[in-house]
Amino acid sequence: MNSAPLKLLSTSIEAVPEALRPGVLSAWETLQPLVESLQEEIRQPFIETFTRVTASSPFVVEWLQRDTSLLPQLVNDPSFTRPLAPGEIAKRCEQEIDTSLSEPEFMAQLRKFRSREMVRIAWRDLAGWADLPEVMQTMSGLADGLLQVALKYARQELEQRFGQPIGDESGAVSEFVVLGLGKLGGEELNFSSDIDPIFVYSEDGATNGERSTSNHEYFVKLGQKLIRLLGEQTADGIVFRVDMRLRPNGNSGPLALSFDAMEHYYQAHGRDWERYALIKARVCAGDEATGDELLQRLRPFVFRKYLDFGAVESIREMKGMINQELQRKGIEDNVKLGPGGIREIEFIGQAFQLIRGGREPRLQQRSILRVLPLLVKNGQLTERALQELTAAYDFLRRTEHRLQMIADKQTHVLPQDELNRQRVMFAMGFAQWDDFIKALRRHMHKVHDHFEQVFVAPQGEAGEEEEVPGLLSLWRGALDNTAACELLRTHGYRQPEDALRLLTELRGGHSYTAFSKDGRERMDRLMPLLVAAAGLVDDPGVTLARLIKLIEAIGRRSSYFMLLIENPLALSQLVKLFSASAWIADWISQHPVVMDELIDATSLYSGVEYEVLREDLARRMVQIDAHDLEAQMNLLREFHHSHVLRVAAADIGPGLEPQEIGSRLSNLAQLLVEQSLNLAAAQMVERHGQPACKDNDGEVLPFAVIGYGKLGSRELGYSSDIDMAFLYGDCEAGAMTRGAKPVANEVFFARLGQRLIHILHTRTPAGTLYEVDMRLRPSGSSGPLVTSLRGYERYQLEKAWVWEHQALVRARVIAGSEEIRAGFADIRKKVLCQRRDPEALRKEVLDMREKMGAAQEPVEAGCFHLKQDAGGIVDIEFMVQYGVLKCAHEFPELTEQTSSPALLAALARAGFIDQDQCDTLSSAYLYFLKLEYRRKLLGKKPVVRRSRLEQSPQQVIDIWRQVFAPGEGSPQQAEQ
Repeated sequence: MNSAPLKLLSTSIEAVPEALRPGVLSAWETLQPLVESLQEEIRQPFIETFTRVTASSPFVVEWLQRDTSLLPQLVNDPSFTRPLAPGEIAKRCEQEIDTSLSEPEFMAQLRKFRSREMVRIAWRDLAGWADLPEVMQTMSGLADGLLQVALKYARQELEQRFGQPIGDESGAVSEFVVLGLGKLGGEELNFSSDIDPIFVYSEDGATNGERSTSNHEYFVKLGQKLIRLLGEQTADGIVFRVDMRLRPNGNSGPLALSFDAMEHYYQAHGRDWERYALIKARVCAGDEATGDELLQRLRPFVFRKYLDFGAVESIREMKGMINQELQRKGIEDNVKLGPGGIREIEFIGQAFQLIRGGREPRLQQRSILRVLPLLVKNGQLTERALQELTAAYDFLRRTEHRLQMIADKQTHVLPQDELNRQRVMFAMGFAQWDDFIKALRRHMHKVHDHFEQVFVAPQGEAGEEEEVPGLLSLWRGALDNTAACELLRTHGYRQPEDALRLLTELRGGHSYTAFSKDGRERMDRLMPLLVAAAGLVDDPGVTLARLIKLIEAIGRRSSYFMLLIENPLALSQLVKLFSASAWIADWISQHPVVMDELIDATSLYSGVEYEVLREDLARRMVQIDAHDLEAQMNLLREFHHSHVLRVAAADIGPGLEPQEIGSRLSNLAQLLVEQSLNLAAAQMVERHGQPACKDNDGEVLPFAVIGYGKLGSRELGYSSDIDMAFLYGDCEAGAMTRGAKPVANEVFFARLGQRLIHILHTRTPAGTLYEVDMRLRPSGSSGPLVTSLRGYERYQLEKAWVWEHQALVRARVIAGSEEIRAGFADIRKKVLCQRRDPEALRKEVLDMREKMGAAQEPVEAGCFHLKQDAGGIVDIEFMVQYGVLKCAHEFPELTEQTSSPALLAALARAGFIDQDQCDTLSSAYLYFLKLEYRRKLLGKKPVVRRSRLEQSPQQVIDIWRQVFAPGEGSPQQAEQ
């Protein structure tokens, strides 16, 4: 052998700590003959990385010396210097391991294959050729492959004895599945990890061999044999330590369970830590399709449909138990379980998965490195937190691997002896142990800070009695009435007897007694906090009554209690909003899912641009199965409820102008109608194909939704219904759609309209979206649900009443194709710009206003109905509509707006009213609108004392009389 390798070795060994050099030289001395036998072109990478690997891993050296065939196999394999493709290592297991051998020979082959691959993985890692994801995925793939081949061997041996297991119901062969949990399930297996499987089989029954046995007994024997093949210590070592403690009922439970038994267990007895464990569950061996079926059945147990903030407490309790078990010297040196260790990073990601995974399916990931970026997109983590947690995870996992590569031992604790410290330090790229420790502590400190922000109880370590003195005893009924009332009085309650009665009724009622033990304990923790917080507002008694209504509405979902306990800011915002608005209190009580919005006060009170709103909804929609209409409808409702709350909170908090309120609520409605139309159209096209319409490109349906009334004018209220009409394009008469189940075009569009109304109006577990009013369509309730564009034009020009043209003033397209948008705009302009008989128009408008006034219920003397009374909102709207219909033939620009303030300004420019009249009407209109919105939030009718309005109504009446000619106003107004 030439001197080049020796020279290279002597150069590279200078970078090795002095204490490790003898081991490297000793390894070289014993392995040199094998190295000399290698071809020169494949020898070079091996020699270049020899010192780094052998200095770091006595395990690698031991196996290369122990099995002289290993080094040539390793270095001659192309995968020595390149990563394996996904699934490649499992295929190698299947191709290279002979399942026809005797059991001792088979077990030896398993172990030798495993050792060879472990040396290859370690070499690539320590040489710097493999990153962390490659190491974890290759280790997991190795485990999958060895599990699968061992299962094949075990099953063929059992089938010879007992025959095949046959299901009672199906009559088919019952399948066996190995679910991998923990690091194996997440494809994050560490270098010397044990594996955490669960054994399940598809169906009970019996085997069909001469020595028949029950399927259960058969699969228990199969599991036992699988564990022995993998976990038994032989002269060649073990394959994997197999830990079965995560199966139902742990070590006391059966080794294998049927799918039905497994599902029943988790539904009836499953605990939160088992939900946590199942997040990473994956089919690692056995029939994959059958195993995936089971995982789908278990998914509702793991990922609840509602926001589950109780998961935070459960994970904190799990972490607390671990800490109690590890309260010993040196815990800070445990890179997995210590403060700021790997487990805390996993807890952060998996807590959000348990809380939100049911509502956000995209979070149902097994790998923590895929979960963390999603939490940033969802706003649960900052970009900085992502960077710090990801960097820490990489550093800690690589440290963990280097600890385990020393001797192939499952350890997570930093070494105490100097030699192994040198190995870890050198393998991690540090020249000094202290430098490595500083870097490690820096990462762990950052992780623990993030963990504390998510998991540390907001009430601190103080006892409940110290947090809210005496109120816990009061809630539990431990105080007599006199002492209880005095305590409530000191907390701000002016009628403490009423508050005490409410609390007593709540604690003695069904809402409390129906809870589980955990639910009652959570309520016991929450109520003193709630009572104390309500005592700080202006009217504690009323606020407390509203809060108790919420508690009763929540039902058995005590996870909402945890949201408030875990988030003091959320509790504070809740009490603030309940104090300020009866409507908001009712809204949250009807839709408790919106309580999630209370956590972030910034987003709760800030406005959202329409495009941002659209992107947010699109992001959420893509997480849901495109064929799961119920889930899509529920998401639309939850989105609606949350954003309506945001508008109301901003109105109560910083305050909004009436135009902002109407615009935000109208934008939300427009977006939701648009999304609902997309869902309805996708369903209809999938079922019937595209309609055969002129100029239809097959991608955009010639269909549109017209918004009338407050929706059209962008002045929607908090609980407004939406006034709509449906139009479709120029289609061939009698033509059919182009799908597998064709229908006439007219039928297609009628069903599309019906489907859209169904999506908007149907009540689901999340409530409804909107009440839909279709009476403004051509011919009203007696007319067809959908109208062609040509038919709509004919109706508006030939049959429509003046009041229908008045309604058209505020109409606009809110969803649909550009073709129909343009066609509707042309028709609307043509209709509104007709030259009309001024006197006939004036009479028609006055007659309609008189009919509306006659139908109005009278209000209390001295009060004013903001909408219907003379001088109110409707009068201003009628003047605007009258002005547009009267003047648009001369001033077509009047058709470019739909909101009353914008139209008033346009009418002033057209000379219909003067600027002073415009200013007066605009000011009155916005003032009335603001009062109407505020009355709604207070849970009251749009009626106020006239004394509050000063001259506004009379000023509107005066302008009305001028607009419609003096003395010729409606009889209702003549009485003023």
